Amino acid sequence: MTTDGWGSQLTTRVAEQIRRHRKAAGLTVAETADACTARGLPVPKTTITNLETGRRSSVDLAEFLVLADVLGVPPITLLFPLDTAPTVDVLPGQPVSTWNGLAWFTGETASTEAAPKGSPRELLDLFRAHGDAVAAARASTSLAKERRRMANTTLDPARRTELLDAATGYEQFAFDDCRALGAFRDSMRERGLVPPELPADLAFVDQSKASSKDTE
Repeated sequence: MTTDGWGSQLTTRVAEQIRRHRKAAGLTVAETADACTARGLPVPKTTITNLETGRRSSVDLAEFLVLADVLGVPPITLLFPLDTAPTVDVLPGQPVSTWNGLAWFTGETASTEAAPKGSPRELLDLFRAHGDAVAAARASTSLAKERRRMANTTLDPARRTELLDAATGYEQFAFDDCRALGAFRDSMRERGLVPPELPADLAFVDQSKASSKDTE
């Protein structure tokens, strides 16, 4: 396959997904164009129509991202439609399963060895691990609060004791998870990295560290 042929095939795949998700969202071409304009990047109706009908052989990256947002889908699903295409050509003449193509694109390709520190793959893995730490801290914190809330609203003494015991256990898990998250974020900063902003319910993880430094 020539480079031009591969490029056209790639655009066709993206265009098919744009049309598919636009119809699934119940949007007309005009409504889609208006929504793009509302997001700060006008994409004319003729551009969308020409893409969907194959009269346009390329798609601008900015248009691609705005259209994905308008359609309410992750941009990557327009490139790698897991539910409709069993294989894709990730490069000219290089067909792979759609999942393997997606994993290659996002840096999730399986590896038996740790990525070298500072490499693009290692940074991806690091930020994904941070996401896992955030998820763990949110889950344990939420469970602790819920058990405490339930204990404070029940009128059954035995049930209250049971829930308070459970709350105490979850609170310890939450404390450990939040402390681990804070340490993880500190290690990222020591490397000169900027950790992602914490969700509002975990903002105290950074605030408590800032308060500790102020009192030192």
